[in-house]
Amino acid sequence: MRRKDRAISEEEAVDLLNRAEYGVLATAGADGAPYTVPLSYVFMEGKVYFHCARNGRKIDNLKAESRVSFVVVGDTEVVYDGGFGTYYKSAQLNGRARLVEEPEEWQASLRALAQKYLPAHLDKVDAYIKRYDKQTLVYAVEGGITGKARKKV
Repeated sequence: MRRKDRAISEEEAVDLLNRAEYGVLATAGADGAPYTVPLSYVFMEGKVYFHCARNGRKIDNLKAESRVSFVVVGDTEVVYDGGFGTYYKSAQLNGRARLVEEPEEWQASLRALAQKYLPAHLDKVDAYIKRYDKQTLVYAVEGGITGKARKKV
């Protein structure tokens, strides 16, 4: 990190990963071309979980290269404080994505996604999971977590 004075603790970065609404996943294809995609996700047990369809560019990239980067930004405020700037916090997880194949982990991650985004409809989750189980993949991303911020002084 170039600006060491903006580093935040891993605890602060994890807090942001737990609170942020969406994140961006960066992958690379077999040809090395970068690709980013915004995702709904859940952070649990030190991993980022996301669900997706069974095919597409993201899946092709993950099959070719499991190394990824995932980033969230939050607590933003655009300010003029003698100059133009933004107060923010960001958290980044650099690691590897793996396909979740164990049924209990797969279901738990989908239930956690529903809890995060639609907690008023948890009574419908299991039926929905069963209905779309053949169409839905879940990936877990695990790795090192870092964060940085520009905070009000």
